[in-house]
Amino acid sequence: MVVKIDHIAIAVQNLEEALRVYKDVLGLELKGEEEVPEQGVRVAFLPVGDTRLELLEPLSPESPVAKFLEKRGEGIHHICLEVEDLEKTLAELASKGIKLIDEKPRLGAHGRKMAFVHPKSLHGVLLELYQKEEEHG
Repeated sequence: MVVKIDHIAIAVQNLEEALRVYKDVLGLELKGEEEVPEQGVRVAFLPVGDTRLELLEPLSPESPVAKFLEKRGEGIHHICLEVEDLEKTLAELASKGIKLIDEKPRLGAHGRKMAFVHPKSLHGVLLELYQKEEEHG
């Protein structure tokens, strides 16, 4: 079911300030930024080995990330796992009693299909699942 850890997302108040720390202090390389209006965030991607850190800044006070920051402050927001078949994985998890935030995939960063699993089912961890990308020869 799970292919790999795709990324670890970190909620930040100010993306530019956070990038200074991750780039200048830790020496990580910025590999892109984008706005994801469907999620209400601006994101920055920093590769670390075979995975990435994804910094999340809310686009508005109503976004889920803004509410997370208000409640918990900056820090790890979610872990994302890449799966072979997202719809099949969601159906399997639901059949095993796992509470899903998204019963059907929606679009995330890079236009990839994704869905969230409720943290109540995973011991307090918000889990994002991403559809494994097709390999093009």
